[in-house]
Amino acid sequence: MSMNANVLPTSGLIGTETETTALPQALADCPMHGFSPENFAREQIRGLVRRVFFTNKELPVKQVVFSAAEPDTDVSVICDRVGQALALETSADIAIVSRSSPGIGVDLGRGYPRSLESAAIKSRSTQMAINLWRVPEAGLRELFQESATSQYWISSLAELRKHFEYVVIHGPAAGISSDSALLAQLTDGIILVLEAHSTRRASARKIKETLEGTDSRILGTVLSERTFPIPEMIYRRL
Repeated sequence: MSMNANVLPTSGLIGTETETTALPQALADCPMHGFSPENFAREQIRGLVRRVFFTNKELPVKQVVFSAAEPDTDVSVICDRVGQALALETSADIAIVSRSSPGIGVDLGRGYPRSLESAAIKSRSTQMAINLWRVPEAGLRELFQESATSQYWISSLAELRKHFEYVVIHGPAAGISSDSALLAQLTDGIILVLEAHSTRRASARKIKETLEGTDSRILGTVLSERTFPIPEMIYRRL
């Protein structure tokens, strides 16, 4: 997925006045003179991070869930890029809670006694930068084995809050799992990830209405795989 991004109003997407960050696809493979898709993407992701985490002092945002509207939409790359951009904006410790399986060599710490839960969080994580860790959800489930999903997340988020100033969570797909609404309630808010040319507007609006019905705080939307036609004049310069 291309990580280029720009900001569009969302009122036409899901009927809310929050902002949408669009992640287009077409420009990534077009080496226009003087234009760097990677630099452009970096600046747009940085803008998203600043808007979400640093603009609202009255309602500070520390723990955010990114959930796709559909299960096939890739959210892991977005979470990684947001975490990396956030790590450049602050010296505070940051966690990316990943739904993917941990990589080779990552010890999930099976058999840790309950008394060592606090110490085990970072030991079960992969350090990506001086102040950035990827925490596999599988590792959290090893620590907190409550049968109820709500209690598991309450315990996990409380423990994460002790060790990380900011937490970026790869949440379950909002269109098929009620856990996304639960997480949106337990954290400081949710950002919906919609896929251009795939996510139906009616489906997105239904998800938005469901979240609002649970008093969830919708912080914005990300529109992935957005294509932008390139004018013929630009093609002639390539």
